[in-house]
Amino acid sequence: VITATSAVTPSPRGLFIFSLNEAGYAHLFIYSPLSLTLTRLTADPWDDITPSLSPDGERVAFASRRNGYWDLYLLNLGTGDLTRLTDTLEYDASPSWSPDSQWLVYESYVDDNLEIFIRSATDPTQAPIRLTENPATDHSPAWSPKGRQIAFISNRSSEDEVWIADLDRLGEERFINVSRDPQSSQAHPAWSADGERLAWATVDANSGLSSLHVWDSRQPEPAPRWVGSGDWPVWEENGHLAARLTTANQNYLTAYDASSGELSLPPMLLPGELRGLSYRMAALTNPLPAAIQAAAASTPAPLYQPATSPQDGIPAGRAALVTLQGIQAPFPQLHDMVDESFQALRQRLIVEAGWDALASLENAYIPLTTPPDPGLSQDWLYTGRAFSFNPALVNAGWINIVREDFGQQTYWRIFLRVRAQDGSQGEPLHQTPWDFSTRYGDNPAAFEQGGSPMSAIPQEYWLDFTSLALQYGWERLPALSNWRTFFNGARFNEFALRQGLTWQEAMLELYPPEALITPTAVIPPTRTPTRTPWGYKPPTPTRTPTPQPTFTPSP
Repeated sequence: VITATSAVTPSPRGLFIFSLNEAGYAHLFIYSPLSLTLTRLTADPWDDITPSLSPDGERVAFASRRNGYWDLYLLNLGTGDLTRLTDTLEYDASPSWSPDSQWLVYESYVDDNLEIFIRSATDPTQAPIRLTENPATDHSPAWSPKGRQIAFISNRSSEDEVWIADLDRLGEERFINVSRDPQSSQAHPAWSADGERLAWATVDANSGLSSLHVWDSRQPEPAPRWVGSGDWPVWEENGHLAARLTTANQNYLTAYDASSGELSLPPMLLPGELRGLSYRMAALTNPLPAAIQAAAASTPAPLYQPATSPQDGIPAGRAALVTLQGIQAPFPQLHDMVDESFQALRQRLIVEAGWDALASLENAYIPLTTPPDPGLSQDWLYTGRAFSFNPALVNAGWINIVREDFGQQTYWRIFLRVRAQDGSQGEPLHQTPWDFSTRYGDNPAAFEQGGSPMSAIPQEYWLDFTSLALQYGWERLPALSNWRTFFNGARFNEFALRQGLTWQEAMLELYPPEALITPTAVIPPTRTPTRTPWGYKPPTPTRTPTPQPTFTPSP
């Protein structure tokens, strides 16, 4: 007798679990480079972040705000069932599994600080065990496959560094600093499958470049070995190291041979900003559970619908400027193709942050008659496709700015303070913001660098404005090369919706070509001083005797 089964379980294969921003929310995706295209696991109107695939390959632990607050959930890949693991008002995220798939270590925002906890993955009623209790910020835990060590990031040495908690020790003696690099900041530790090596991302304090380093626990004293560029590393089963590559407004997935540093996966563009990454060997049922199939087949609704409104007096083929209702700005207008996106972003910010951060702008569109600041003659504000929010919000304490360097260019990530500080809005900060005000103090180094990092990570909950704006098409712009000495050159508050256009192409949508011709100043010839001869000047005396006339007597 042959018994039919509803699903077939194939052999285990390497699977990536992503959290990616999509249509205004972060959703979970699954991907295998050789056998499975990028497939959506969740598609609901809330954020699902920091996924972690269990060692047995059966469940995905992740953080979600689907109940209004950040809690931990478990998604069963075989059945599609969802289990809520925590039920608190605090922010719970970044889970990591114990080797037996029975426990989770995670970060939680308690007492106005990020701390690390351990709890059962099978019994939600069990009280969590607190692992850290330090004034410093502790986050991003990673449980060793050997079971007795947990790596995490902490700034207890003043900079973000990699620490290890030895579960066989007690008190402060259990915590060991393994990165020992106070001149740089580290992030996202990840253990190899055998638990011998630990990888992390290092951001160089001078260049701002992010690179991957590997520390060998069998030889702990030598400096960690450099592998390649990237961050958010995860180990593959063959000893390769997958990671994220970032540009100012795009994310890529790549991989390296951890031993040689050779590239094993060419950079693959991700469809959204990465909010979490995990990798394991796992077996998926075929077909996938109905709940996952429904999520995979769904099509996210667009965040806004662009529309143009014909206006009198606008020549054919040229775009119009639309007045923004309810906006305070010197010229409250934007290009007709981007005003819907701006208003949609503004309304979304009101919901997510609890206040109208874009009601008062430093600038929206500025006309050609407005003289530019030094170095800003091709400012995107002239195109009607950009806006700059009010920088006074920084001094008021409602905005924090994190510096991010990509090669020789400096960008800024903007965080808005949310109005509701009960955990229902925003997230805790994990990075140290940049303080522009120290450039005006008595520290020569801060003056030369245009500011300095804050002495501590601010408390409370914050909304990543840069990330949300990008989902509506608004890209941040790089600082000018003179931003350290020219405050307006930082451009931390300016965002543009370029839609693939160059500045020249965007300007030609509003103006005829002759309007963009810049008159070249013609310098008139100057008089060259020359010596002018004067007839009354006496001859120059010489030492040559003047011949005397001779007298000839007449006959």
